[in-house]
Amino acid sequence: MSIRAGARHAGRLRTAFVLIVAFLVVQVVVGLATNSLALLSDAGHMATDALGLGMALAAITAANRAERHRHDRGDDSLDHRTFGLYRLEILAALANAVLLFAVAGYVLVEAAMRLREPAEVHSLPVLLVGVLGLGVNVVAFLLLREGAAESMNVRGAYLEVVSDLLGSVGVIVAAAVLWATGWDWVDPVVGAAIGLFILPRAYRLGRDAVRVLVQAAPPELDVDRIQQALLDLDGVAGVHDLHVWTLTSEMHVMSAHVLVRDHTDRTVLPRAQQLLTEQFGLQHATLQLEPCDEPGCSDIGW
Repeated sequence: MSIRAGARHAGRLRTAFVLIVAFLVVQVVVGLATNSLALLSDAGHMATDALGLGMALAAITAANRAERHRHDRGDDSLDHRTFGLYRLEILAALANAVLLFAVAGYVLVEAAMRLREPAEVHSLPVLLVGVLGLGVNVVAFLLLREGAAESMNVRGAYLEVVSDLLGSVGVIVAAAVLWATGWDWVDPVVGAAIGLFILPRAYRLGRDAVRVLVQAAPPELDVDRIQQALLDLDGVAGVHDLHVWTLTSEMHVMSAHVLVRDHTDRTVLPRAQQLLTEQFGLQHATLQLEPCDEPGCSDIGW
């Protein structure tokens, strides 16, 4: 049984989750005690980190259990979830993006209110917690960096940690400037900057998740090139109803109808599958071969 990208990095996700949840408690307590919007906004972002990591772990665990259950029952025994629960990774990534948007919106509104009515902030405890938060985020960043290149689910958690790492830097800068100058406006301005920094990352993550959910072709795969490569195979007369989509991280799927000149040529299918695997990384391709001299399926057009 193969191990999906997310499952390979579940241990690192779990370690990062424990670290972030533990530090989140510290941030909230100190943020409320010092009245720092920069620290509270970073705590809100870290809360989405914790929730996102928790959902990522839950999605990986559920998908892995479903895969193991189906494997244990045997290949001939199928249930209604014919693709298992792999899509839970994508749903978790989309939920992370929505949460990031919500946190950014709250911070920007609160920052505007604080600029109109400045609040007293105790800078030294904020500075100490900011430095500690930076250390926690660096550790989480190193834990998740490798998995972010392989799994969209892990990438969602990784992006949150990266932006929160920079948020910790912002907290440190705000606390240091406030401590040195006494400027009350620094704290809400840095809080707003953290909120603005979150938005483009949330957009990209949400866009990628939606692209998978609407079953658009992966951006790195050229559908026209795939069709032409199949047409260039000896014995192939035409290709139609070609669809390429992403099921979950690292799993692209394709289906197509292929017109063959000689229906007795048994080499067309293995050659086509080898081509798709080696040139385009499409290991899961379903091809329906249709003879040219007999009426076959018409092009459905979707």
